[in-house]
Amino acid sequence: MEVKRSFRGEIFLYFIIVFILFTVAVLTFQYQREKIYKTTQLETTLDDIAEITHLFIKNNNLEQNNNFDRIKEISELIPQPNTRLTVIDLKGTVLFDSFVENYKAMENHINRPEVQTALAEGSGSNIRLSSTTNQEYYYYAKKRGNFFIRAAILYNIEVQDFLKTSRTFIFFIIALFAIIGTLLFLVTLRLSVAITKLKDFSVKAGKNELVEFEDTFPENELGVIGSQIIQIYNKLKITKDDLANEKDKLLSHLDALDEGIAFFSSDKEKTLSNSRFIQLVNLFARKNINTSEKILKIKEFTKVVNFLDKNLSDNKEIDIKALPQIEYTVSKDEKYFKIQSIIFFDKSFEIVITDVTRLMKRRLLKQQLTSNIAHELKTPLASIKGYLETILDNWPIPAEKQKYFLEKAYFQSDRLTDLINDVSLINNIENAGDLFEQKKIDIHKVVNDVYENFANRMENHNVKFSNEVEKGTSVEGNESLLFSVFQNLVENSINYAGRNIKIVVQCYHQDNKYYYFSYSDTGVGIPNEHLARIFERFYRVDPGRSREKGGTGLGLAIVKNAIQMHKGEISVKNNPKGGVQFLFSISKN
Repeated sequence: MEVKRSFRGEIFLYFIIVFILFTVAVLTFQYQREKIYKTTQLETTLDDIAEITHLFIKNNNLEQNNNFDRIKEISELIPQPNTRLTVIDLKGTVLFDSFVENYKAMENHINRPEVQTALAEGSGSNIRLSSTTNQEYYYYAKKRGNFFIRAAILYNIEVQDFLKTSRTFIFFIIALFAIIGTLLFLVTLRLSVAITKLKDFSVKAGKNELVEFEDTFPENELGVIGSQIIQIYNKLKITKDDLANEKDKLLSHLDALDEGIAFFSSDKEKTLSNSRFIQLVNLFARKNINTSEKILKIKEFTKVVNFLDKNLSDNKEIDIKALPQIEYTVSKDEKYFKIQSIIFFDKSFEIVITDVTRLMKRRLLKQQLTSNIAHELKTPLASIKGYLETILDNWPIPAEKQKYFLEKAYFQSDRLTDLINDVSLINNIENAGDLFEQKKIDIHKVVNDVYENFANRMENHNVKFSNEVEKGTSVEGNESLLFSVFQNLVENSINYAGRNIKIVVQCYHQDNKYYYFSYSDTGVGIPNEHLARIFERFYRVDPGRSREKGGTGLGLAIVKNAIQMHKGEISVKNNPKGGVQFLFSISKN
C-alpha cells in the first residue's frame, strides 16, 4: 500500500535535501581549499629550502668549482628533520644527494615526475617511492640556472597528518547541520499547522459538513487566509443549507397545491415544476412529455408561446412594476383549465395550470339553479296571485268561496316557503359547510326522532317503520343535516311509494372510518331511466304528482349534499322484489 507523505514531510525533505547538497558542496570546497593550503604551505617550506640551497651554491661558487659536497654544510642547518637535498643538472645527472653517499652512481633523474614538471613549469612536486632509498618522499623540484634543486621530505605519518584536512570544520558543519535541521523541523511544523487544518477543512467541506472554527491558526499570512476561508465557507454552508431548506419547503408547498406550476429560464428550459403540472401536461398531450420543447408544442399552450415570443425578444425590456401576463381558459375531456403565464424581470417565466372544472360547473349549475328557481317560483306565485285576483275581481263573494281561495293561496305560500328554505339549505351546505356545528350524534336517536315526526302520517298510510340501527352508532356531524337526510327519505316514501309499505333503516357495515347505512321501502320503486338523475336539483320523476304533494324537487339533492358534507357517498337502486334502496356512508369523525 502506497503511503502518502504529508505536506510538512515533503517540505522538510526538500529543505533537508537542499541543505545536504549545500553542506556537501561546502565540505568539498573547504576540504579542497584546506588541502591546497597545507600542500602550498609544505611546498613553500621546501621552496625556501631550495632557494637557500641555490643561494649557498651561488655565493660559494660551488657550480664553478664543482664542489657540491659543501651543500652538506647547510643540510645540517635545516630545521626540518629528514629533509633531503638533491642537485641535478639539466641532463638529469645527480650532482649531489644528501641521503646517498655514492650519489654519482645514481641513475639519471631527468624522467622523474617532479623534474619533468620543473623543466616545463619551473617547479614541480610529487609523492612517490624512491627507487634509490626505497622510502616514500614528498618531492619538490625547482629549476635554477643550469641545474635543478630538489628538496624532499620523508612522507611519514607526521607529514600525512599535516596534509590532512582538519576535522574541526567537519564537526562544525555537522553541528550546524543539526541546528538548521532542528530549525527547519520547527519551521515546517509551524507551517504544517495551517496546512493540516486546511487539509482537514477541505475533507470536511468535501463531505458537506459544517466546520467548527478554531482560533489556533498561526499568526501569519497563511493563518489569516485559512481563518478567512473557513469563516467564508461556514457562512456559505449555512446560507446554502437555509436555501436548501427553503427550496424543500417550496417544493413541498408546490406539490401540495392543486395547481400545476412550472418555472422556465429565459431560454425556455424548465427549471422547476411540481408533479401536478406534469400530470396535467400529460393529460393535454395524451402521452408522456419529458422535455421543455415538447411541453411548449402542446396546442393548449399556443397562446402562451405567442405571448412569450412577443415579450422575450432581445430588444424588449421588462417593466418590473408591470410584468407581462396572460390568462385564458381551455377545455379538455369535459374539463376546464385556466392557464396563466407571467414573465419576470430577468425574462424567466412561469406557467400555472388550474383545474377550474368545479368552478365552471358550479357556475353553470348556479345558472341552471337560478333558472329553475325562477321557474319553480312562478307556479306558487302565479297561483297565489290568481286566487287573490279572483277574490278581488268578484268581490263580494260568499264566505265559503273566500275560505276556499284563501286556503289554496295559503297552501301555495307554504310551498313557496319550503322552496326558499330548501334552496337556502343547499346553498349553505355548498358554500358554508364548515360553519355547521359539529358534535357527537347518535344515529339511532336521529332515526327515532324522524319516525316520531311522521308517526301520524305513517299511521294514516298504513306504513310500517323499522329502526334497526343499533344504539350507540355515533358520528361526528351536524344534527340538523343528518335529521334532514332521513326526513327527506321518509317523506319521499310516504308521498310517492304508496300505501301499506314497510320502511327499514339499518347500519349494515362499519370500518375504521365509516358507517354504512341502508334505507329501503317496499313501495312502487323508481323507474330505472330516472335513477341516474334523481339527485339533481328540481328533478321530478312525476312533476305533476310531485307538485300536487307539495314537493320542491330539492329533497334528494339536499340528502346527497348533506351526505357528501359528512365525507360520505350515496347511491340508489330498485329492489328486485319491489321498492327502492338507498345505500350511503357517513364518516365517523
